Amino acid sequence: IDDRTADEVATHLARVKRPAFQLQLDGLGAFGSRKPHAIFAGAKTAPALKELQAEQERIMQRVGLEPERRKFTPHVTIARLKGASETAVAAYLALRGDFRTAPFPVGRFVLLSSRASKGGGPYVMEEAYPLAA
Repeated sequence: IDDRTADEVATHLARVKRPAFQLQLDGLGAFGSRKPHAIFAGAKTAPALKELQAEQERIMQRVGLEPERRKFTPHVTIARLKGASETAVAAYLALRGDFRTAPFPVGRFVLLSSRASKGGGPYVMEEAYPLAA
């Protein structure tokens, strides 16, 4: 996006007032079922996270950006894959898929940028926005 739109996004995000919340990672999965390209730790559904994401999506549309077509899948990317077979990934997930963390506090959200690249990333943190304690 252009610099003006990026500044507008950052300004609107700075006005978001949401409380801090707890989050828990629960289970591993893969993106790209037939050609797996990433392994992730899924985040357990947290209403506060869904509300924060929905507000951010409304802001993006308000500044003229296209709505996100993909379903919101809160996650942490664990690995990017290149040439991994569906069978190998399924075997790994069967062995390690019960990954789980204790709930942990989320006290901020960040605005990331990325440059067009094959496979996603690298990501750069542009701004960090605190959530109310």
